[in-house]
Amino acid sequence: MKFLYRFLFMSGMVAFASITVKAQSSWANRNFAGAAQIQVGYRNTDLGELNTILNRNNIPSLKGNDIWLGLSMSHIKNNWVFEDGIAITPTSSAEGNNRVKARVGQAQLFLRAGYNVLKNENMRFYPFAGVNLTGSMLRLQDKNRQDLTSDFSQTILNSTASKTLYQGNFGIDLGAGYDYLIKIKSKTTDCFTVDRYIPIGLRAGYYINAARSDWKVDDHELNNSPKITKGSAFVTLVVGLGYNIKKTQ
Repeated sequence: MKFLYRFLFMSGMVAFASITVKAQSSWANRNFAGAAQIQVGYRNTDLGELNTILNRNNIPSLKGNDIWLGLSMSHIKNNWVFEDGIAITPTSSAEGNNRVKARVGQAQLFLRAGYNVLKNENMRFYPFAGVNLTGSMLRLQDKNRQDLTSDFSQTILNSTASKTLYQGNFGIDLGAGYDYLIKIKSKTTDCFTVDRYIPIGLRAGYYINAARSDWKVDDHELNNSPKITKGSAFVTLVVGLGYNIKKTQ
């Protein structure tokens, strides 16, 4: 679903611009805090229905696609913790004896909000709720047909099984986050102090697939589409670089 991937990219850009504007506004009036983070997570992807269809067409089963690699930002306001980011899965692939290769991958944009229930300045524990948009992509490559000709003009109209399919999902995340903050040396200038720390954290919860679209080729919707994104528990390890910027004047 090309639109979803474009939407994920544009939403990320808009979120980044919004955060930047808010940070500049906050700079004039108050302190602000947060962190830039790297995330590695696990959430099961059920490829059973998809593999059944691939097997019927002499393509071996796809495996894995459960590991999520992400980049995120946290934003701290009093006891409230907000987190937004993007994540992708490494591509899983399989090739049949007919030289048709299948590859599947996923990408997501997520936003969460939680409330810190601890009063310890070195730790945070917060139940959270959030939403995410997940885009799945299935790429089929027909190597036999592709290799029939090396002429550009003939290749344009060459009939092959090669195609790219897209599916979009809207999900809800319910869970809890924990961060342990390792303080490092602060930086001070004439007008502000930056307290720095390294957050090492864990996110765990359950993903609810609230809505999904059928698979599409370009804008053509396909009936009897297999599901690959279902409700599942998830766990994520997080490490980053945090900051708490305070005005000194």
